[in-house]
Amino acid sequence: MADEIAPPANQLAAVSLGNDGSTVQKAQFSNRVLIRTILDRPDGGAKLAGQKIRIGGWVKTGREQGKGAFAFLEVNDGSCPANLQVMVDSSLYDLSKLVATGTCVTVDGVLKVPPEGKGTKQRIELSVVKVIDVGIVDATKYPLPKTKLTLEFLRDVLHLRSRTNSISAVARIRNALAFATHSFFQEHSFLYIHTPIITTSDCEGAGEMFQATTLINYTERLEQDLIDNPPPTEADVEAARLIVKERGDVVAKLKAAKASKEEITAAVAELKIAKESFAHIEERSKLKPGLPKKDGNVDYSKDFFGRQAFLTVSGQLQVETYACALSSVYTFGPTFRAENSHTSRHLAEFWMVEPEIAFADLEDDMNCAEAYVKYMCKWLLDKCRDDMELMAKNFDSGCIDRLELVESTPFGRITYTEAIELLEEAVAKGKEFDNKVEWGIDLASEHERYLTEVLFQKPLIVYNYPKGIKAFYMRLNDDEKTVAAMDVLVPKVGELIGGSQREERYDVIKKRIEEMGLPIEPYEWYLDLRRYGTVKHCGFGLGFERMILFATGIDNIRDVIPFPRYPGKADL
Repeated sequence: MADEIAPPANQLAAVSLGNDGSTVQKAQFSNRVLIRTILDRPDGGAKLAGQKIRIGGWVKTGREQGKGAFAFLEVNDGSCPANLQVMVDSSLYDLSKLVATGTCVTVDGVLKVPPEGKGTKQRIELSVVKVIDVGIVDATKYPLPKTKLTLEFLRDVLHLRSRTNSISAVARIRNALAFATHSFFQEHSFLYIHTPIITTSDCEGAGEMFQATTLINYTERLEQDLIDNPPPTEADVEAARLIVKERGDVVAKLKAAKASKEEITAAVAELKIAKESFAHIEERSKLKPGLPKKDGNVDYSKDFFGRQAFLTVSGQLQVETYACALSSVYTFGPTFRAENSHTSRHLAEFWMVEPEIAFADLEDDMNCAEAYVKYMCKWLLDKCRDDMELMAKNFDSGCIDRLELVESTPFGRITYTEAIELLEEAVAKGKEFDNKVEWGIDLASEHERYLTEVLFQKPLIVYNYPKGIKAFYMRLNDDEKTVAAMDVLVPKVGELIGGSQREERYDVIKKRIEEMGLPIEPYEWYLDLRRYGTVKHCGFGLGFERMILFATGIDNIRDVIPFPRYPGKADL
């Protein structure tokens, strides 16, 4: 026990290790050292040689050597892409139980510089003095073999795929982008608002929403109850009614005969019981299998919320209420769309970043969106370089160059009409698109990528779109044909951000709602923002997973969210 390293009594975040006064970070609320803080040093950890530490992680690869005298383990704890080489002597543990991929180990050891000529790229390794804990793996059953695994294969083992190099790197990049998002908006004095996941408003007006209801569960329970306890017949109801009449007659006779108070009270009590029984029997007799109906339609007044409710497709409408009081706000959370799409760009559950800015117009909106995207790119370049290098090696060799381009280049800006003209010119010169190019279309991904990757070769903001292809809440321009909407287009993914100046004029927005065939009643609260102290304001939405696709170069959106939900798939 003398060699075991006791955890620090005060759980310090860092402990001094190197002779040069350098430190490595301890995992908070744990007594181990993060592998990242050893290997990410400029010297690769070499100056920490001679120091005793405790590490924990999962074995990526293991091999016995020296005729079983010792074993080398490549251990990773998820704090960085790199593995720490760990050497274990057979006198300390049964090596056959340590070398299997996926084995979890906690060990104490001494950091040493590997002998020259060993062929290792690392400048430091851990020589184990004590094995503390082992989580063994049956190598014959472990779903993640050492062979290179495709991202498609990993979607079938969601609970284990974060142990792979690629998915763990994506997780760290996703975490960094989330941190960067909050940092950007907090630094610019935005307030973070939690908007509801359950809503009665359709922000997009597309109708592709998941319904939140308890009526189906209620109906299933009711139908089983009617099987187990058949409803009363008409004869049962009539019999109960007669009992009420009989009990009423008894009370009337007792009162007429001026019976004692006790007799009348007892008779009244029996009448009350008879009436309650009759009401219950009559109510059950009316029960019918199936959903409750009213005027031929589903009666949502019987539902949990007393009205039809859905999972949100956007928190924008709700967060606007706070923008119209607190000025600069943002929401960042899960959104849902019941679109039966199997493409590599669609999910049923995805995350959106949605800021709203009061006292601001479309120009301000575009400026904020550009600054935010650049901020995230710089954040990844500064803080996730090792993970980005892994992405460049495994998926997209140009991903780092793309981040550097976006971070350092002013975004181009053109109107929708100008964009259509440029695309029409390209078609006239022989360029072929799958989707027809004409004024009034919603730009397809191929159009967006051609503009940003071929024509401009940099990020591009397209603004002033036809009103017919945009949502009701976007501000109508003076030409009454276009709205003050904008999309940020970037290489690799096309549209990354969609935003607009919001329509603040009561009469105009009410007319737009009616033109789109939407009911006014669910949006009365939204109209109140225009009735009472209306204010010029704008905002945008960034699809968080699309930002990760853009950053990493990964092709399928299902591989950049921890637990993807799409048609036919909702594992875990």
